[in-house]
Amino acid sequence: MFTASDGARIAFSDEGTGLPVLCLAGLTRSMSDFDYLAPHLAGVRMIRIDYRGRGASDWTGAATYTVPRESRDAVELLDHLGIDRAAVLGTSRGGLNGLFLAATAKDRLLGLCLNDVGPEIARKGLEAIFDYVGRNPAAQSHAELAARMPALMTAFSDVPEGRWLQDVQRHFTETPEGLRITYDPSLREAFLAAFQGEAPNLWPLWEATAGLPVALIRGANSDLMTAETADEMQRRRPDLIRAEVPGRGHIPWLDEPEALAAIRAWLTACGA
Repeated sequence: MFTASDGARIAFSDEGTGLPVLCLAGLTRSMSDFDYLAPHLAGVRMIRIDYRGRGASDWTGAATYTVPRESRDAVELLDHLGIDRAAVLGTSRGGLNGLFLAATAKDRLLGLCLNDVGPEIARKGLEAIFDYVGRNPAAQSHAELAARMPALMTAFSDVPEGRWLQDVQRHFTETPEGLRITYDPSLREAFLAAFQGEAPNLWPLWEATAGLPVALIRGANSDLMTAETADEMQRRRPDLIRAEVPGRGHIPWLDEPEALAAIRAWLTACGA
């Protein structure tokens, strides 16, 4: 744990040696988002963070669950660890935080890899998140929810044996009253407020990555990250390292061969 500038206690992990890679998780997730990737990353210093209001970090209220505050916490973690620059790997919300860092703290980045997110977010994918964020699932146990996942997550195929159970165990707590989310329910309020009205133009954040090694991993069936947006990102950055992961929606787990190949190429470009 470290203490952020506003007094919040923020949980993190710091493992390995080599190129520092700061892993930023999805909206409702924790540092466990990268458990599947971790065994495949050799020769890097893998740093993970639980955003405030998630995992083991303090709950600090809806007003603080924003991209600017989470990004500031990430920079403060680097300061706490004495790291000048890190390669940032961001999954979904983590990728938006990474883009924000490219625009506001570029001198702290060695490169940016985005997992199924970009400067345009498809409304269909957003609405799917609106449906569940901040709410406990109806299932009473991990096993029950895992059994339901293939019908709920139809964009995913060829899922490794036992993966859905591993996933729900990471993201929900089993209690006598049923499954409970592992984050502050008021995140729902913050998320809905952030996407009310006209969508902001985030393309300037993508342009801010100029000069940094960049990579994009996209689930081929993603409802949040369209192929058209990926194409435009590549048009603007022809050097983009890009992977499409078949049989995946939002979001790939990052241990798929296509994802691993892109991440390794990106790490090499970052100096690993």
